[in-house]
Amino acid sequence: MTRAAWHVATVAEARQETPTSRRIALDIPTWPGNEAGAHLDLRLTAEDGYQASRSYSIASSGPGTRVVLAIAEVDGGEVSPFLVHDLQVGDQIEVHGPLGAFFVWRPARDGAPGDAADSSAGADAAAMPRPVQLIAGGSGVVPLFAMASAHAAAADATPFRLLYSVRTPEDLFFADDLAALAAAPEPTRLALDVVYTRQAPAGATRAPGRLTADVLGELVWPVEREPRIFVCGPTPFVESVADWLVAAGHPASSIRTERFGGA
Repeated sequence: MTRAAWHVATVAEARQETPTSRRIALDIPTWPGNEAGAHLDLRLTAEDGYQASRSYSIASSGPGTRVVLAIAEVDGGEVSPFLVHDLQVGDQIEVHGPLGAFFVWRPARDGAPGDAADSSAGADAAAMPRPVQLIAGGSGVVPLFAMASAHAAAADATPFRLLYSVRTPEDLFFADDLAALAAAPEPTRLALDVVYTRQAPAGATRAPGRLTADVLGELVWPVEREPRIFVCGPTPFVESVADWLVAAGHPASSIRTERFGGA
């Protein structure tokens, strides 16, 4: 893992991602690259010297110097409303990173399976490919999207599946990108399952409703496949999902979680 440092980032692109979120691309000439699933700290400094910082998952990966974020506005927040509504192309901010070695996934090359970037992967993962199950709640899809994109970009042969719980179709992050990953040819195709909690799109086969243990059991790799599992979302969502996975028989050592709150 590259040692983290502070960098000056320039906003290169910014566009609405959902009605309450924004996708922001940063050009960071000194950025050393990052693995899929990593995050960074972002710091804003006011004219009077007041500073505020927050951690954000990175939606991109690889050796490049352009870093993509997807920021969800938090009601009453201090930092996220500014990033969603006020930050302009050409503005400069400070970022610290890349951060996180536990919640990352490294793709393999030449069609071989990737690993989970943890001490238990290594030789076992190479000898016996295990599928990867991604489970996202809301904006928790950001680091998991980076993993799915890295998987496709590397033509990695590891079976990949994403279960995405989101309120309505309008709230989907990376909607077009995920559709493209789900339509890609094998072996890099992403198996995509979306659970809508408040409003499902026309023609949906499943009525809207919160994710439950039973639905989770239907839409994730079974225990017999020995999947490596990454879960990201709000704390209550992550804790519920992790408990259901363990109760279903998935070893805790196969589950990586990342949760968020803050503003």
